[in-house]
Amino acid sequence: MKFKRWAAGIVALLLVFSLGLVACAKPAGGTPEDNPVPAEEEEEEVETESYKLGFSCINMDNPYYDTLEASIREAVEEAGSTLISKDPKGDSTTQIQQIREMISDGIEAIFLCPVDWEKIQPAVTELKESDIKIINLDTQVQNREDVDAYIGSDNTSAGVICGEKLIEAAPDGGQVVILECITQNSIIDRINGFEETIAGEGFEVVARAETYGEREEAKKQMASILQEQEHITAVMCGNDQIALGALDAIEEAGRTDMMIYSVDGSPELKQELAKDDSLVAGIAAQSPINIGKSAVTVAFQIMNGERYEEETLEEVLYIDRSNVEMYGVDGWQ
Repeated sequence: MKFKRWAAGIVALLLVFSLGLVACAKPAGGTPEDNPVPAEEEEEEVETESYKLGFSCINMDNPYYDTLEASIREAVEEAGSTLISKDPKGDSTTQIQQIREMISDGIEAIFLCPVDWEKIQPAVTELKESDIKIINLDTQVQNREDVDAYIGSDNTSAGVICGEKLIEAAPDGGQVVILECITQNSIIDRINGFEETIAGEGFEVVARAETYGEREEAKKQMASILQEQEHITAVMCGNDQIALGALDAIEEAGRTDMMIYSVDGSPELKQELAKDDSLVAGIAAQSPINIGKSAVTVAFQIMNGERYEEETLEEVLYIDRSNVEMYGVDGWQ
């Protein structure tokens, strides 16, 4: 009995204590002053480093490089940094002088597409001596160990794709013309990939010409070849500017008996490809927009001392008449 009376007392005390807590508590409703919300801590603003970067390409008259520069500029300026661009217009001596000017202007890194992959070496040396980071784009310099990173398309694969498509279109082989540029490593890789693919498949290279990667020179060289070659199955072009020049010459000669293959994917050549009677058979297309974005990402990783990929190869895709509208003819893919 004593135990029961003791337990009952304990229960009564607990009940009184609980009622006291309820009486002291504030109601769940009320004004904001009655129920203040704890102030959120303000996020600490992180200051991003601002850099001065340079851009030097082959020739801004080529829409590919114009688009590449615009992609890089957008990403650089969004990050609060500055981009200085120079256009050597296809002259290697001018490119070296412009790079020296950018070194004097205090650039900390450069996006570099060499006019001539061998002749650019003095500028590369001076950049390294000035401790300026080198992000090599599109066309590689000859001494690849001198640059901090390379970003470009898989150019060998681009040539292979064109070769494979030619074999499908002409399974019995035929006569091929190659329009190239031996000063640009990107075009060298494309042509090598193409020639290795068609080797042993019944094709004969009946003519090849140096175009310096330029439309007018390609037109001139193609016009000369047309006078010597009565039948041509296909023309392999190192880039779209070369292909457009070849197309100009072929149309002026009134020839309709050949297929043109190219690498780039510029709006102008895609517009030609989209025509029902076009001689342009297909394009191994690259994306200067994606290359530009990747280049800026890598550049800031280098500048900030972060881990980065020393080589980035963007995939190419094949565009022909069956899918050109999907990729659009008014811009780069």
